[in-house]
Amino acid sequence: MNAAKALCALVAVMAFVPIPVVATPRVMSLDSCADQYVLALAPRETIVGLSYRAVAADSYLREQAVGLPLRRATFENLVSARPQLVVRLWGGDARLSKALQAKGVASVTLDDATDFAGVRANIRKVAAALDRGPQGEALITAMDARLKAAAGAGRGRKVLYLTPGGYTAGANTLIDAMLQAAGYANATKAPYFAPVSLEQMVMTPPTAVVLGFFDRARAGADRWGPGRHAALRRVVDRRTVASLPAAVVGCPAWFAAAGALTLAKATP
Repeated sequence: MNAAKALCALVAVMAFVPIPVVATPRVMSLDSCADQYVLALAPRETIVGLSYRAVAADSYLREQAVGLPLRRATFENLVSARPQLVVRLWGGDARLSKALQAKGVASVTLDDATDFAGVRANIRKVAAALDRGPQGEALITAMDARLKAAAGAGRGRKVLYLTPGGYTAGANTLIDAMLQAAGYANATKAPYFAPVSLEQMVMTPPTAVVLGFFDRARAGADRWGPGRHAALRRVVDRRTVASLPAAVVGCPAWFAAAGALTLAKATP
């Protein structure tokens, strides 16, 4: 066989050889919020570790986590899982961070987003690290569709956000962004998270209340949990617009838009 024929034969064989696809890295998440991003964006077969809270009642994608390996954020588990990428918000300690650097394992640290622009940035950051750009953009598109559907529904009505621990949320929080997305005005003037005066709540109650985390309240344990402060319970029972579950408000993620849509649908 001359060189020309050999070349033709090689080309013919190569036509049937599949083009290799760049594999998504083996990924491990270190805390419950990082779990949600990994579950949403990584192919299931590439997930080598999730936190134990991935299957908890307050995990938004808990059903998708069933059957996947659950690991604690320790050096030993890092060695065992052999991830190529680690995603975290708050999980892991200084020792683990040094171990990641020493082993050359890539890591993505989520920002504690206080608005939906920050959530979009988090999604794109994780999607880029996983080489899953289209999936990230699809997640953002779905989030933005919910925000569009929720926009303006509250017609500027003032609402107070309240947790079982007696805290509220003001400006510079994703809760505030959620309320605004649904067209409500936040009755809390102070920024960030702060305790609410029980006396003020009873003497001058807000016109409307949005509850958060009350599905996880422990009777007799939380400051304003079920069964405590009858006067407050009367205010809450009469003025609650909606109660948002911990799975929706517990992490700075795209499903906060689902919370905004819930608020919009609850508008009288």
